[in-house]
Amino acid sequence: MINQINRLLAELDTLKANSQEELESLRVKYLSKKGEISSLMNDFRDVAVEEKKELGKMLNELKEKARNKINDLKESFENIISEDNVIDLTRTAYPYHVGTRHPLSIVRKEICDIFARLGFSIAEGPEVEDDWHVFSSLNFADDHPARDMQDTFFVMHGADILLRTHTSSVQTRVMEKTQPPIRIICPGRVYRNEAISYRAHCFFHQVEALYVDKNVSFADLRQTLMFFAKELFGQDTKIRLRPSYFPFTEPSAEMDISCNLCGGKGCPFCKHTGWVEILGCGMVHPNVLKNCGIDSNVYTGYALGMGIERITNLKYQVKDLRLFSENDVRFLKQFESAH
Repeated sequence: MINQINRLLAELDTLKANSQEELESLRVKYLSKKGEISSLMNDFRDVAVEEKKELGKMLNELKEKARNKINDLKESFENIISEDNVIDLTRTAYPYHVGTRHPLSIVRKEICDIFARLGFSIAEGPEVEDDWHVFSSLNFADDHPARDMQDTFFVMHGADILLRTHTSSVQTRVMEKTQPPIRIICPGRVYRNEAISYRAHCFFHQVEALYVDKNVSFADLRQTLMFFAKELFGQDTKIRLRPSYFPFTEPSAEMDISCNLCGGKGCPFCKHTGWVEILGCGMVHPNVLKNCGIDSNVYTGYALGMGIERITNLKYQVKDLRLFSENDVRFLKQFESAH
């Protein structure tokens, strides 16, 4: 056995490997369960007692030397960088796939950028709100249908804590803490207790705008809406305002744009009217200003709000709202070049 140990020690001194495959073969030959060193360990059981001490020491040294030799060869392979493996830092990221922003994020940014050019800044607020900021401060009557459990998610009904139904609550928070001039946009997620279908969801996204200052008129609102529509949908876009009702604005209106699919000629998308509704707007109600601590005899303002999903539908003809929240990669990949 001593001769076998000495032979293996001599072999280890001359070990070489030109590839990972050869190195693995050497490891199997010497260190595997069926390797030569393991075979000697099995024979060690039959060695006479008086020889076990010396042979045991030699076997341990052999095994340790074999491990060190294999590890040294392995490290040498890891440190060698051949010409074929040199990293080219100028190479493109291929075959790594480039990600894309969500279509709602793309449209939200586009909307915010348009209003930023008009001097509006972004304001944000909590999604879990109280009744005052969502309803009462905005001139909603105590028996208004929007307060009904069928329309609103109440977190603590007795304490009037709820998930906000619109981002107008951000406007009231800003008006409470800031004196005019105020010029903000309020993007964010909102919640309503609706059945989920291709045209409705229990949560969606809004962008609302508020401008309060001295001598703000409906003409200022109309000019802002015209600029926004042309920037978002193209310079040939036309708008029209129809009288409407919102508790927090007076007068109130809904804005339509000329259908961007048929150019206003009429098609199934616009129900052959040539017009598509995109947002609601109006002059801030004096009661809202008063509730927020702003003198309505000195200041006036306008507000407008739109659903981001609605705008995204118009820009990209997405017919099912559920696609926006299902994280289907096949759907999202369509927008890789949209930002």
